Formats: sequence, C-alpha cells, structure tokens
Amino acid sequence: MSPELISILVLVVVFVIATTRSVNMGALAFAAAFGVGGLVADLDADGIFAGFPGDLFVVLVGVTYLFAIARANGTTDWLVHAAVRLVRGRVALIPWVMFALTGALTAIGAVSPAAVAIVAPIALSFATRYGISPLLMGAMVVHGAQAGGFSPISIYGSIVNGIVEREHLPGNALVLFLASLVANLVIAGVVFVLFGGLKLWAQGAVDERGENSAKDAGGTGEPQSSSGGTATATSVTTRPGTEEAVADTTRLTPARTATLTSLLALVVAVLVFDLDAGLTAITLAVVLSTAWPDDSRKAVGEIAWPTVLLICGVLTYVGVLDEMGTITWAGEGVGGIGIPLLAAVLLCYIGALVSAFASSVGIMGALIPLAVPFLERGEIGAIGMVAALAVSATVVDVSPFSTNGALVLAAAPDVDRERFFRQLMVYGGIVVAVVPAAAWLVMVVPGWG
Repeated sequence: MSPELISILVLVVVFVIATTRSVNMGALAFAAAFGVGGLVADLDADGIFAGFPGDLFVVLVGVTYLFAIARANGTTDWLVHAAVRLVRGRVALIPWVMFALTGALTAIGAVSPAAVAIVAPIALSFATRYGISPLLMGAMVVHGAQAGGFSPISIYGSIVNGIVEREHLPGNALVLFLASLVANLVIAGVVFVLFGGLKLWAQGAVDERGENSAKDAGGTGEPQSSSGGTATATSVTTRPGTEEAVADTTRLTPARTATLTSLLALVVAVLVFDLDAGLTAITLAVVLSTAWPDDSRKAVGEIAWPTVLLICGVLTYVGVLDEMGTITWAGEGVGGIGIPLLAAVLLCYIGALVSAFASSVGIMGALIPLAVPFLERGEIGAIGMVAALAVSATVVDVSPFSTNGALVLAAAPDVDRERFFRQLMVYGGIVVAVVPAAAWLVMVVPGWG
C-alpha cells in the first residue's frame, strides 16, 4: 500500500472516530500527524509542525476571547433585546430577527456554535410560547449563523480565505461571503414559507418582556403555547419572569458601550485599515479586561478551545499530507476522472455528507487542498469551487448530529424531542441531497473565477 493511500485512510479513520466516539477531531489529527509523519513519511518534528496554522490560531483565540467578554458582560443580551424592539415585537418577524442576529454575531467573529448557543434558547422559547414550528425557528437560527459565517472577519471566512491564500489559489473574500449569505437567505425563505411562517402575522406582537399585546393580537393578551394552552409569561432574558432582569438586560452600561465600540472597531480595523483580525481582537479584549476585570475574569476559559484544537490539528495533518505529496496525488486522482465538473460535484457531496456528521470546518480544511491540483489547471473556476464547497459543508449544520443541530435540539423546551430529532434528521437529509447540487450548478458550472 502506498504512503499516500495510507495517509488518506488514516484521515478517514480520524473522521470516523471523531464522529462515533465524540473525540475532538483536532486531537486525533495531531496524533495522526505524529504517527503518519514520523512512521510513514519519515518527517521530524519540524516537518510535522510546518503546517501548523499559527496565524489562524491567533484569529481563533482573539475573536472568541473578545466575544466571550461580550457574552459575560451582557452585551449579547442587549443586542437580542435591541433586535426584538427593532421590529416592535411582531411575532412573524421574530424568526427573521433571530436569523439576522445569529448572522450578525458570526459575521463579527463569533464561532457559529457560540452564536447558536446564545440565540437558540431564546428563539425556541418564542417558538414554544407562540405556536411557531420549532423546526422553522431552529433552522432560521442555524442558517442565520451560516449566512454571516463567511464574512472576511469571521471564523469560517478567516479559515477558508487563509487556506486559499496558503494554497496560492485565486480568492475573493466578498464573493465567498455573499455566496453563503444568499444561499442561506434563500433556504431560510423557503423554510419560512413551508413551515408556517406566513400564518404568524395573525399572532400580533409581543412586548419587551415577551408578552402578547392585547391590542395587536386582538385577544386577551395571554401568550399561547405550541400545544394550544395558555403559556406562563416569561421574559426573553437570561432571568425570565422579572422586570428587574428585563431592565438589567436592556440597560446600556459603560462596559456594554465599550464592548459594542470594540466590536465596531474590530470591523473598521480589519475592513478599512487591513489590520490582522486576531491581533486586533486580542488587543481590544485585553483593554476591556483591564477596564472591567470582574466581567472578563472567566472569558479566557470561554475561548473556543475545542474549535482551536480542531482547526489547528486538522490543518497540521493536512500540512503533513502536503509534505509527503498526498495532496498532489489525491488531487490528480480526482482530476483523473476525466470530467472536471463531475469531480467538482463529487467533492461538494463529500463535504456535505461528512459535515452532516462531523466538523464543517474540518472537512473544508481537508477538501480545499485536495482540489488544488485540478483547480490549478484552470479546468474549474477556483473562486466558484471554493464557494460551493464552503456552502455545501456548512448548510448541513442543521443535522442533529452536528454541533449546531444538537444545540437547537437541546434548546427546545416542551417538545417531543424524539419527534423533533426525526424532523431535524429528515430536514438535514434533504439539505444534503439538494444543496450541493444546487451550489455546484450555480457557482461551479458558470465558472466563477
């Protein structure tokens, strides 16, 4: 068996173990890099660590550190209430508020599961109280997170753009961002129509505490649960049911003002002044931590260390594959199919299938380099192919086997979880079957880039 084939089989084993045994894929990838690099490729430690993504490590740590501070001091809660007030509590618009909110959070640097973890409990509580389909609300939250997930300063965007730059491929950060944004926006629109979104206009509005307005609803003002009974009035804050909690969440404190300013400063620094996103985020986080140490004390522990480990491990293993020539070998094999468009759609489906059960970012980190050889020959537009892979590998995060889908499932109160699980699984299967082909047809066939 050739060394290249061994390294590919080990990568498959890493994905399988990470999926079936709940072991961090990055840790497995580091172990695989050590074993394959040392025993198969005869690389020393320097050769193994040649692919360690130090720049992406800083980005991941910096932006999640800053966002952890925003969550600790209540800035994210303030953003949620501001978004609900923006639409004056109209029930039919709340799913779109949740879509936009998770999109905004990931676009400014929040890890997708972190944004979903923040918004999903609030969104699913709304769904339960006002008879909104939990599948509709959960899908809106996840697709919202992916809609903003490829902005130039986001985690996903930084990772994919970094991989493209490392592989010396033509890239366009704006096209990548807009491709994911439009794809998820279209999917969200279809889900909204199919799962009862149009019927929500008769529900009226909710006030700042999440209670129905009798004037708008035309009724008694008592919110209805999804089972048809009268629900207990609850707030949409971290501590529901108390006016003090509402007031605390909606108050713009000096710490929250400074955090909002920092998030805006990060956007300006990266987009206008072309500063490094990771170093800028860490600097802003340090300033906030120094000014408000009590709010920031636990923030370091809330950095997305599992994601950091995942990305660094997978990309280090990919670096080992590159060092031993596996990337070129596998890419030539895919290109050797003889039909470049067929090879492209197969890669999109591989990305979707694996991501439905494992890490979206991990599979992108592996697949994009595998496509490099035939992309370099110009048979397929690199920009369109990368965008199609990114969309295919992330829209399937509604699967209950993925982190985002599991968070939505866990956040849904007062539902039949087995039934909700089956709904998410069926919906995820439909997305896997349809979206990769659609992304390939729209982004790859026309030859973007």
